[in-house]
Amino acid sequence: MRNIKIGTSAETVVERADYPPERIKAILGKETVAVLGYGVQGRGQSLNMKDNGVNVLIGLREKGRSWDLALQDGWVPGKTLFSYDEAAQRGTIVQYLLSDAGQKEYWPQLKPHLTAGKALYFSHGFSIAYRELTGVVPPKDIDVILVAPKGSGTTVRRLFLEGRGINASFAIEQDATGKARDRCLATGIAIGSGYLFETTFQKEVFSDLTGERGVLMGAIYGLWLAQYEVLRAHGHSPSEAFNETVEEATQSLYPLIAENGMDWMYANCSATAQRGALDWFKKFRDASKPVFEELYTKVANGDETRRVLEANGRKDYREQLEKELKEVADSEMWQAGVVVRSLRPERASKTTG
Repeated sequence: MRNIKIGTSAETVVERADYPPERIKAILGKETVAVLGYGVQGRGQSLNMKDNGVNVLIGLREKGRSWDLALQDGWVPGKTLFSYDEAAQRGTIVQYLLSDAGQKEYWPQLKPHLTAGKALYFSHGFSIAYRELTGVVPPKDIDVILVAPKGSGTTVRRLFLEGRGINASFAIEQDATGKARDRCLATGIAIGSGYLFETTFQKEVFSDLTGERGVLMGAIYGLWLAQYEVLRAHGHSPSEAFNETVEEATQSLYPLIAENGMDWMYANCSATAQRGALDWFKKFRDASKPVFEELYTKVANGDETRRVLEANGRKDYREQLEKELKEVADSEMWQAGVVVRSLRPERASKTTG
């Protein structure tokens, strides 16, 4: 365990060294982990656990879109690859990694398989925090735990293969067996976490939904698009607008910020960039903060959850989603991105080599 202090806040962080392979084996050696769903999280987490020696089963809709991918990854029908129901029945720790809407839909079928002493594992607090909307109310005689990697399942897998680990949140909602914490933390390390930070289901989902709609995806794209459109309106070429908006950020500045922090970035840029950033960041903060306040309120009161469940429940949702994604892909900004990215030296050499 590592104690950290940030300002007046003190936290205890669980490290990978706290759960070495022999301790994971002692805790999980007699468990069967059934992973329901083989999306990016299900795939990354299950493969990492298998590589860590955990007994893992996959539960999927037979012959669904993920079935062939699971076969390619080495899961064997009747041995390590089953239907949802059979995997859930066999599992002692059931990792519920369907989509949020999928969790609501399948819950009535899953619940009978959650017999006394089992553990129900989530990687998102959504279904539990919004149980009034999802109907996901676990039996009282099982453990309910959460490990939420702070990144996509693709990143979880890649960092594991590189010998690194991803930061993750963990939470204990219900400890029926007295071993929920050990189950949670051992599984958290087994899926590829490097450090585990304690939270609650509610705090995890409130911060997650705000972040996804905010600086992780929604807000950052909105800012990029606004700057790109202003540059283009003032006569800058598509490539110049894209380079100044996206390429320099993602390929140069963001990796440096990730490695050293924003304070380091400000101290190590040109005097002109430094002055401009220091003069303008508060203007952007003040302009966007009311939007973030509105966003957080809508996350906390369940408005965003209702929107997600309603949208995902429509029969034409997939068709409409494809149209929305195509609109983004076909926009000039991301068409410029395709061309500019293809000219990166490491990509251009592969094309011409």
